[in-house]
Amino acid sequence: MKTTRREILAVGAAGIALPARAAEPAWTMPAEGPVEQIDVVRIPMADGSRLCGRLWLPADKARRPAPVVLEYIPYRTRDAYSAADDHWGQVLASHGIAFARIDIRGSGDSEGLLPDEYLAQEQDDAVEIIAWLARQSWCNGNVGMRGISWGGFSTLQTAMRNPPALKAIMPLACSDRRYTDDAHYIGGCLGLTNFKWGVNFKAVMAAPPDPAVAGDAWERMWKERLEASPPICARWTEHRDEDAYWRHGSLHFDYAAIRCPTYVVSGWIDAYNRSIPRLLEHLSCPRKGLVGPWGHTYPWVGGGGSALDWAWEEIRWWSQWLRGEATGIMAEPMLRYYRPEAVPAQAGATPGSWLAEKSWPSRNVRMRDYHLTDAGLARSAGPSTPRKHRSYNAIGLDTPEWVPFGEQELPGDQRADDAKSITYDSAPLDAPLDLLGTPTIRLRVSADKPAAQVAVRLCKLLPDGSSWRLGYGLLNLQHHDGFARRKPLIPGKAVDVTFDLGFVAHRLHPGERLRIAVSEGLWPLVWPSPEGPTLTLEPDGCLLSLPVRAAPAVESPMPIKVVPVPPDAGDVTVRTTNEGGTITMTGTWPDRSRQCANGTTLSGYGPNTVATIKHGAPDTASWTGERISRYRRGDWDCSLRCTFSVRSAPGGIAVEERIEAFRGESSIFDRAHSVVLPV
Repeated sequence: MKTTRREILAVGAAGIALPARAAEPAWTMPAEGPVEQIDVVRIPMADGSRLCGRLWLPADKARRPAPVVLEYIPYRTRDAYSAADDHWGQVLASHGIAFARIDIRGSGDSEGLLPDEYLAQEQDDAVEIIAWLARQSWCNGNVGMRGISWGGFSTLQTAMRNPPALKAIMPLACSDRRYTDDAHYIGGCLGLTNFKWGVNFKAVMAAPPDPAVAGDAWERMWKERLEASPPICARWTEHRDEDAYWRHGSLHFDYAAIRCPTYVVSGWIDAYNRSIPRLLEHLSCPRKGLVGPWGHTYPWVGGGGSALDWAWEEIRWWSQWLRGEATGIMAEPMLRYYRPEAVPAQAGATPGSWLAEKSWPSRNVRMRDYHLTDAGLARSAGPSTPRKHRSYNAIGLDTPEWVPFGEQELPGDQRADDAKSITYDSAPLDAPLDLLGTPTIRLRVSADKPAAQVAVRLCKLLPDGSSWRLGYGLLNLQHHDGFARRKPLIPGKAVDVTFDLGFVAHRLHPGERLRIAVSEGLWPLVWPSPEGPTLTLEPDGCLLSLPVRAAPAVESPMPIKVVPVPPDAGDVTVRTTNEGGTITMTGTWPDRSRQCANGTTLSGYGPNTVATIKHGAPDTASWTGERISRYRRGDWDCSLRCTFSVRSAPGGIAVEERIEAFRGESSIFDRAHSVVLPV
């Protein structure tokens, strides 16, 4: 959810080239025209609050009222996101589609408070904003909604309310299920990203409004935000199961709630891609999906050597559904995807091909079962001896990050972790194998303690012995009966569990092999199980099911121009040390500044994190992190420091979080919160 330097540079680029066409298309890109930009718009809410943002309107709006696309996020349209907003406002409005970028209540220059993510109040406000936009004289009454990450969640959640004027949506890099597939719990296991996002979010909800918009009230508003900022890391950690808190805003429990056309987009390096096949399968509205070789970013920024001319695709989508034009977009395949032939850590520019599926689920994909036998992964059952795995507490060093933001956070060669895991290998492939879909693993497993985790990594082995992760899954075994409520394990009693290993597309080549690696835990991705349990795996009750695309891939003309992009290593530096069995992993971001169009200088870093554990001693585990944000323009000089600490404690974990605010060098606010919570 962090805006990367690459994104800021990319969205500030001047213009996007139109794709070449071999034949005259039925629909052509509208000609560009002049744009009217409104830098401060205040939208009144029913409770008297005003939400602020910016508008970009086609200059001919009086003659030809325009549809409008809303992006609704808490990331400050006047400075932090101004480059992205300026770019897309100009692109859309110059082609006849107005663009509204509104800061969520309590963020940026919007009035009110922002005490948590995805609140009902946020969605209530969105419904009011959409109605306000539709009523404007320059609008034709049709509204679309788009956004990435928080913006994607906000888009899905607003569409669940079905405001009458909302006619189509485009959510990017988000999820339909908050508990299992967001930044907090991973398979019911407490994630480090829960705290990394926590300090980032604190810096969002407690950031000052701009005096140029808020006037003399800015300092009062800032102090109110600081006073209202809750111990958000503790709040998220307290909700250990998939209760009503997480079910709110989770489309997974009512796919029929969305009725407007939906175009979902993500990347293979992004953990949020898991929602793509579910949305395509379970939504009943007109829908499309696209998955590229990039991470948690936009398709026009791209990654893995490939980006897309997304202006063409967005304007086609909005023209179809907001202007009633026959663009042909819905006659094309439901799913377009990039099929990699290597993982990103193998090669910066990921080799592969753009392919398509007419519908999803695809008739071309069949599940292929593999048994876990003493001889390895086999298509038929065979002798299988129970195997034990003692918690190592530090398997996962080559899977360091839930959502990678840089080259050093990518999953690397898995051999070191494989050597400490239970592994099952297939025979070398004698023909290419195409995977497309969601692999699942069924395990029969027991533990000698009431709390334990199980992690499964699906890897490919190259002839040189290297092991590369294709997908993975985690499960807190206390959720063996589902995520609604934990049930302690009965030591020694086996449970049968099934879970998925993510959404995967990959071509394996002859001579390569498949591997399943099973371990207790995956650290530092998730907090370790207490007491260092030992797992017993009973392979005769286990089954790996792989989604194999059996039919030959049929090339489908790619209507979107593919733009080569150079590999970007990203800014984060990851370093791992092992001193006397004490393992430490640090993630560090450089302290950099950038000048925004309104003259504000933004600087800061983070979240910089340190994860430490001693091999075989889960009670030595700790996570700490720090985020710094600064805002400076003339004599306006504000900064925030947000920190967290998580340590083992009797009965659970001790969670400490702190927020400090400064005017220049003077401290104006300092609050810390400490609590011991079960895990």
